[in-house]
Amino acid sequence: MSIEMIIMQLGEGMLSTIWIFALTLLFSLPLGMLIAFGRMSSNFLLCNLMRIYISIMRGTPLMLQLLVVYFGPYYIFGISISSSYRAYAVIIAFVLNYAAYFAEIYRSGIASMPQGQYEAAKVLGYSRPQTFFKIILPQVIKRILPSITNEVITLVKDTSLAFSIAYAEMFTQAKALAASQKSMVPFIAAAVFYYIFNFVVAAVMEFFEKKMNYYQ
Repeated sequence: MSIEMIIMQLGEGMLSTIWIFALTLLFSLPLGMLIAFGRMSSNFLLCNLMRIYISIMRGTPLMLQLLVVYFGPYYIFGISISSSYRAYAVIIAFVLNYAAYFAEIYRSGIASMPQGQYEAAKVLGYSRPQTFFKIILPQVIKRILPSITNEVITLVKDTSLAFSIAYAEMFTQAKALAASQKSMVPFIAAAVFYYIFNFVVAAVMEFFEKKMNYYQ
């Protein structure tokens, strides 16, 4: 089989990988911010609830979380699951997992800001929301971008874990094609795709880092 035919057959898997990546970022980044707020809350119950959530998400394998989200409704509640739920289970598991990591990154960035900036903003008449969104958050984003970049690059590679619930993303397609063709070429094509994808992601994140330099 020619390289062109292999790439065409892997095309659907490529789109699925990009779909997982995009939706995970779309939902996990804002959810991570909310979790970070809860983690930093003065409310004892909310703070510790978020602490436990983050500990579980970071302390257990993403593959296991995928299996729990997909098979959990049936084994725990006896709810029948359809093949269409597989795509939703992938996104739910990825979002819940990555939101925990992003929450800790946000929390570390917010905690690193000098208290004097809050006090100065208060003297200038800024409300707490105005202080956070106009003064603190832009500086926090600048500080945490390298850490966010690392997680985003990891996410590109982690999309391959969707194979654990038989979701047809890039790695699953390459594995099946390699088995049927008895060839390493599909794996090499998949590796090239992941490398190019990560190269583009790294370049985009570097661009944003340079654009944020005016906060220095």
